[in-house]
Amino acid sequence: MKYDYLIVGAGLFGATFCEQATKKGKSCLVIDKRNHIAGNIYTEKQENINVHKYGAHIFHTSNKEVWDYVSEFAEFNNYINSPVAIYKDELYNMPFNMNTFSKMWGIKTPKEAKDIIASQIASLNIKEPKNLEEQALSLVGRDVYEKLVKGYTEKQWGRDCKDLPAFIIKRLPLRFTFNNNYFNDRYQGIPIGGYTAIVEKMLDGVPVVLGTSYKEFTSTTSDTFDKVIYTGMIDEYFDFIYGKLEYRTVEFKNEVLDTDNFQGVAVVNYTEREVPYTRIIEHKHFENSDSEKTVISKEYPVEWREGLEPYYPINDEKNSSLYQKYLELANKEKGVIFGGRLGAYKYYDMDKVIESALALAKAEL
Repeated sequence: MKYDYLIVGAGLFGATFCEQATKKGKSCLVIDKRNHIAGNIYTEKQENINVHKYGAHIFHTSNKEVWDYVSEFAEFNNYINSPVAIYKDELYNMPFNMNTFSKMWGIKTPKEAKDIIASQIASLNIKEPKNLEEQALSLVGRDVYEKLVKGYTEKQWGRDCKDLPAFIIKRLPLRFTFNNNYFNDRYQGIPIGGYTAIVEKMLDGVPVVLGTSYKEFTSTTSDTFDKVIYTGMIDEYFDFIYGKLEYRTVEFKNEVLDTDNFQGVAVVNYTEREVPYTRIIEHKHFENSDSEKTVISKEYPVEWREGLEPYYPINDEKNSSLYQKYLELANKEKGVIFGGRLGAYKYYDMDKVIESALALAKAEL
């Protein structure tokens, strides 16, 4: 059979485009190198808990069109992301808000918090931040930086904050209200039953081939489709002709614990540099599972290498320049459209992935 589109990647971008194309009467074939659909939002049942296999995914958006669209495929619960942070033996609410400041300084009013932060920033006298450390200090002062930003950031990037460019942190939101809701978006929640079911519905009736790479598949089937939607690594598509783009990634260590409640919240950040993981996820709190056991995931940030899933593009000057070279090649590649996080070498939240896929479908179809 001849297909209108070969969609490389059964993640959220590819599935959204596929659903839109199929609705318009186009024929699609989807392939993925993994042995499951749904990409990084893949969830699977363990101890009657929907476990986020590739890290916590909390859907949030202010785009009503995107919210209405994704709600066609799942009912969302009313989960509000309210993580906490642990620094040594101190526990703080996130994001940085009056609960955080009250615990840190023993204060009660927004004016007190603002005065302390302003005084710390003024005493540093940083006019033009030369690196991430100076940038963060100029935004939040020394106490918040030292306890809640520095160690976590250095673990996340595998580098000292003094060696990271200032532009990585454009802002650090300070909230002078007693509000622990991490996101400001109008719509927020977790799909009841997990994310995998969403992608299953998007791909309903579409042939899907798992466990195969683009190069393997097209070596014998290049004449069976008219166009390609490619959501894999853009540098890999071009056989790394200019070299490899760099990523940070995460290794997950999961544990099943014989308790019904390990940490009392879904997300706990560990901001001390000496603790090797950045956070612990307790999955049952996303959907209030009544399982008698619990599943936790410890997240260890590492440099990306072959065999690991690339997560966070390192959009520094060197990698951005390299990506532009690949983008020039991509723009000349006939019959292939690059999209998604890896195709665009850009970190996307889930709503932005859907937004970009819908925009592509509108333009293309």
